[in-house]
Amino acid sequence: MKNLITVLFIFFSSIYFSQSEKTEAKKLCREAISQMEAGDTEAARKNLKKAIKLDPNDLTFPYEMAFTYVIDKNYKKAISILKKLKDEEDSFDQLYQMLGNCYDYNKMPKKAIETYDEGLEKFPNSGALHLERGNMEMTRKEYNNALDFYEKGIKVDPEFSSNYYWATKLYLSSSNKVYGMIYGELFMNIERNSKRTEEISKMLFDTYKNEITIKNKNEASVSFSKENTIVIDDLTDTSNFKLPFSMAVYEFDIAIAVAGNKKINLNSLANIRDNFIKYYFDNKQNEQYPNSLFDYNKIIIDEGHFEAYSYWILMKGDEKEFDKWHKKNERKWSEFINWFSENGMHIDPKNAFHSSQY
Repeated sequence: MKNLITVLFIFFSSIYFSQSEKTEAKKLCREAISQMEAGDTEAARKNLKKAIKLDPNDLTFPYEMAFTYVIDKNYKKAISILKKLKDEEDSFDQLYQMLGNCYDYNKMPKKAIETYDEGLEKFPNSGALHLERGNMEMTRKEYNNALDFYEKGIKVDPEFSSNYYWATKLYLSSSNKVYGMIYGELFMNIERNSKRTEEISKMLFDTYKNEITIKNKNEASVSFSKENTIVIDDLTDTSNFKLPFSMAVYEFDIAIAVAGNKKINLNSLANIRDNFIKYYFDNKQNEQYPNSLFDYNKIIIDEGHFEAYSYWILMKGDEKEFDKWHKKNERKWSEFINWFSENGMHIDPKNAFHSSQY
């Protein structure tokens, strides 16, 4: 009996000390990250060495060690650490991302691409690795290839914001701006408060302003896409034929929503966007062209916050007009912000929007 008690004591003591060491290692890692953020990479490395000694099986600690060398621009040293980690059983996509970045920073683009591709074979649902592959295509000015990677990233990892950001910029600089308008608004809902959010807000406003021309009260033109084409072969099966989304829904509905407005500004765009969503649902277009962003827009309308939401989406397009509106509508804005903070758009692979669904 005594022997059994002794064995159990040793067993549970070893578990306790093991857990204690892991806890201490994580604490040291957190301190190291704070030191890195403060620019003290030497101090960070000392703490990370201790963490690795306490828990040598956790790849997070050598990964962060490699990052200290990235901060110091010692990419060769970072590469030497990451190469040893990438084939470990519990490696992760950010590890391949950092290794590929280091090759890129070290002017080895082919090795960077090989690393990202290798990572994507192992982690096909990584938004971060799709982003990096898209970025490599961007540097080569292969914009269509870049867009393919960004959109694949959106499809497999819809909560990762950066692919929406770059897809938005590419679409809004092309002759087909429709998906840029949708991706841009989705991006702002995922990444709410950043410099990139402000940039996309202005781009969305400017695109509305440039692509909607009001000639008079009864005449306006809408042109978000110059690539509306119909494939003749599709017309042979009329039961399954659908007009392109940009033609059948987006431009058509906006053209109807514009009616009665005299100019394009934040106030009229809030009204146009409201009319657009109502027409989309009233005519059951959501059944043939489902769209999770428009579903969320309808929720906001039903809650009575869509005017404030539209001002938030487009505010960087005309900050003076926004300020004037805000001063007159402080309560409305406050109520929206309170609601918005608790009722953000939920995006997951089941309800995510991507252009290929049309």
